Amino acid sequence: MNTFSQFLKKTGAYGIVIQVSHPIVFIEGLPKVKTHEVIMFESGQKGEVFTINRGRIEARVFSHEPIRVGTKVVRTDELLSIPVGKELLGQTINPLGEPLDPAFGFKKPKESRDLDAKPVGISGRQKITTHLVTGVALLDLMIPLGRGQRELIIGDRKTGKTSMLMTTIKNQVSENVIAIYAVIAKKKSDIKKLQEFFVQEGIMDKVIIVATSSYDSPSLIYQTPYAAMAVAEYFRDQGQHTLLILDDLSTHAKFYRELSLLARRFPGRDSYPGDIFYIHSKLLERAGNFKHPKIGEVSITCLPVIEIVEGDLTGYVSTNVMGITDGHIYLDSNIYYQGMRPAVNIPLSVTRVGRQTLDKLTREMHKNLTAFLAQYDRLQNLSHFGQELTEDVKKNLVAGDMVFKFFNQSYHMTIPLTIQLIILSMILQGMIQGKDILERVKRGLVYAYKHDDGHQKFLYDLALTQDVKAFNESVMASKEKIMALGELDASQPEKKIEK
Repeated sequence: MNTFSQFLKKTGAYGIVIQVSHPIVFIEGLPKVKTHEVIMFESGQKGEVFTINRGRIEARVFSHEPIRVGTKVVRTDELLSIPVGKELLGQTINPLGEPLDPAFGFKKPKESRDLDAKPVGISGRQKITTHLVTGVALLDLMIPLGRGQRELIIGDRKTGKTSMLMTTIKNQVSENVIAIYAVIAKKKSDIKKLQEFFVQEGIMDKVIIVATSSYDSPSLIYQTPYAAMAVAEYFRDQGQHTLLILDDLSTHAKFYRELSLLARRFPGRDSYPGDIFYIHSKLLERAGNFKHPKIGEVSITCLPVIEIVEGDLTGYVSTNVMGITDGHIYLDSNIYYQGMRPAVNIPLSVTRVGRQTLDKLTREMHKNLTAFLAQYDRLQNLSHFGQELTEDVKKNLVAGDMVFKFFNQSYHMTIPLTIQLIILSMILQGMIQGKDILERVKRGLVYAYKHDDGHQKFLYDLALTQDVKAFNESVMASKEKIMALGELDASQPEKKIEK
């Protein structure tokens, strides 16, 4: 590793720190320095050039310890980069590519990527055509996502955003997708819980966590999502689909605001700097569905998270990110306190490109379900007035209740799309009319699908048709066998079922 004296010998010039507003330092000297270039202080600490203003350099320091006035600093003639490679799989690293737990076995990759890379142009992109199955029934059937989509996850604190994302990661990893989780300024205990979940589910070898704790320098925290995106771009170029979680960009914006104010940049709305939209848009533009010379197309699906206060969707940062992404999933605290998991507010959630990825059967089922739930809402309002209800209305109200009970799902459980469609068909045809029966059938079918190839083929073949009418008839004709499969795991404990 190069030292201060080696870089000084290489570049032949040094600067002097003249002022410190930690983690921002102001430097004089270094005439040939570039923006975003890495600099090294004689104390061994590293920083990055933030701005060059009339010969005076503003730099961000990555270490938690402040720099002293009068410290010498040299150029490295390198842009900020992160080591990338398959060696990172199963690791938890910081934005500089260093392991958070040095005691854990870590082999540093030889290749590296610039954190601030240029997005691929429109000629290198493909239309989003593949359905990204999250394993969360409510999302897959009501707010479908596509591979390569940028979908905002937004909601109040403690409304189940992370739990829903962990279910999505678990299901995507089972489809050979690599998951990269950017943890931005969280508590160290939260980072540990995340690691423990992935280890417990046996998927840590397909996950990379790029993390900073709230104790780290704001300069290092700011780089977290860019480092995670650089790692995702490496796997994209290897022809590997990736799922990137940015948790969360509202915290990222606050730390960038802190850096900008310390650097004496002019504050705008809510004291955020004028380029707050730009820093997030240049990051999220790097995700998408891309052309690949060997496998045709490869995707980086990006799910940024925004935390809001008291359900206020009109905040500055949240509306900015809404304008950049291809839709948003809103987790409502009122729905959460009613006991619904995930607590998604369906009418206020949007997916702009997800529906175009659905096959004909799923699209028709989505259309029928949307129409049915709209009718269910009207019937519920009618029933509140004490009207005499017909048998058909009562059946529809029961079916509507069953649909929402089906959507209420533990974050440990992932439900394959085929099972989602079969259970939905059974509910709408009145074949399942009790919560206990629904839970038993749901667990039984998931267990049968994941643990027996013969049962999996039978269930998969049911959903092969593209016609909804034919599909419903097949489900009705196979009712006895499906219900028998639903009894398979009646004596199995929950954890065994969900492995």
